[in-house]
Amino acid sequence: MLTAAEATYLDEDDVVFGIEINGDVRAYPKRILAWHKMFVDTLGDIPVAGVYCTLFGIVILYKTEHKGINYELGTSGFLYRSNKLMYDKKTQSLWSILEGEPVIGPLTNKGIQLDFLSVVTTTWGAWKDLHPNTKVLSLNTGHRRDYAEGVAYKSSFGTDDLMFTIPKIDTSLKNKDEILSVRLPDDTTENYAIASKFLKKNPIYQAKIAGKSYIIFTDKSGAHRAYFSEGIEFSNYDRKISATDDSGTDWKLEEDQLVGGNGKILERLPTHSAFWFDYKAAFPDTILVK
Repeated sequence: MLTAAEATYLDEDDVVFGIEINGDVRAYPKRILAWHKMFVDTLGDIPVAGVYCTLFGIVILYKTEHKGINYELGTSGFLYRSNKLMYDKKTQSLWSILEGEPVIGPLTNKGIQLDFLSVVTTTWGAWKDLHPNTKVLSLNTGHRRDYAEGVAYKSSFGTDDLMFTIPKIDTSLKNKDEILSVRLPDDTTENYAIASKFLKKNPIYQAKIAGKSYIIFTDKSGAHRAYFSEGIEFSNYDRKISATDDSGTDWKLEEDQLVGGNGKILERLPTHSAFWFDYKAAFPDTILVK
């Protein structure tokens, strides 16, 4: 890992996936993960696995410890409906990257489902401005790759065509339009796909899922941060780290919580990005907001 000052290979507008856990702040550049698809790390003493699937644009982070057992995960190379499958190295079971649970192998039907955590897709410039003490991946990965921005899978990103067939195409959005997934792991009765273009036009978006109110703030870089709002309505946001609710209370956006000037804390609602075509294929009953 490099310090922000040492990461001279990154430009301000390069895309990074930003994470903060227990005060441990790190950035994982898209230009590196596009080649390697996955990373395993420990942040703030929490073991995690981050998955970036180039085929359907998903960025998702899991805590790999479940009920006292840490699962050592890797990318299997197998796909299901264009969705990448992980595997755990001990049992070789295959895991869904969208559900965080084993779907094939000896660990299936064992009640194992990993918690997914917050990750922000943003620019390097925006991330290091908010987190000047961040660490970031080095280019010294042990592999020889062209890690320039936009090089990996350039032909795939440059077209709306699909590399693999899926059962049904939903034309409500373009195939590779980005959506933000909003769902509760412990209550799957509702599932929302919110178009990123919509959120950029509506930087304060307030709604409910399974009876729980939440708010999504979208900053100037296009990064989305969602929090459980507990019915509090917000009227102002500076598109960076400060917001004000309808009662006039000021709030500060942090990566794990929303902190009110009155001392109240609102917890982060983990979300993740994906391409529309594949998310709809994985969750046919998802509700689209656009």
